[in-house]
Amino acid sequence: MEAAIEVKGLRKSFKDAEVLKGVDFEVKRGEIFALLGSNGAGKTTVVRILATLLKQDGGTARVTGHDVASKPDRVRQSISLTGQFAAVDEILTGRENLLMIAKLRHLEHPRRVADELLNRFGLHGAADRKASAYSGGMRRRLDIAMSLIGNPQVIFLDEPTTGLDPEARIEAWRIVKELADGGTTVFLTTQYLEEAEQLADRIAILHEGRIIADGTLQDLKKRFPPAKTEYVEKQPSLEEIFLAIIGNREVK
Repeated sequence: MEAAIEVKGLRKSFKDAEVLKGVDFEVKRGEIFALLGSNGAGKTTVVRILATLLKQDGGTARVTGHDVASKPDRVRQSISLTGQFAAVDEILTGRENLLMIAKLRHLEHPRRVADELLNRFGLHGAADRKASAYSGGMRRRLDIAMSLIGNPQVIFLDEPTTGLDPEARIEAWRIVKELADGGTTVFLTTQYLEEAEQLADRIAILHEGRIIADGTLQDLKKRFPPAKTEYVEKQPSLEEIFLAIIGNREVK
């Protein structure tokens, strides 16, 4: 399967702090890829470099076949980014937010595009209400809907469910699965390990500036000591695997 993202030897420092120390990974087209790491591990730095918002100090990164450093315009045409906080204009209505992005993207029939997305994300009944009156889950749905205008090949979701209640998180998970089912490549960073366990086709763990594990959930489980059979064989959770791999506690 063709790669949507290729990263080799990626390095980035901020003053005297080396955040990325040679990061390597690949994301296949149409898969959900989860990048895990503790706070400050450099997950957002990776996303910002891949989204052409930040320049790396070394190494290479290609998104949809285009080098992020030499062809940033081509990369931006093929991607979308949803950050940790919903980037909606609260003064505008849901429909007006979508119309604004569709016009900025120079799309034909922006009202039709807006209506299709309002229907798809269950926001049609609230289309003419100001976004300031939306719940957290509704704002996140609107934010992701805005990100899909122009049919990006790759969408970056940087901790997309931070601050959402459990019901809204599950709703966001459904949307992410639908995106991947429709052929969109989803690059997800999250602090919720259950989220990666539920959604990701492949998982990478970023620790102390490097990728220290990369594979499917089943691949990562193989790195965990065999389950002890007592009354019931207990399979390790992704949280237990993550903590064991980064060495934050002994495996018991």
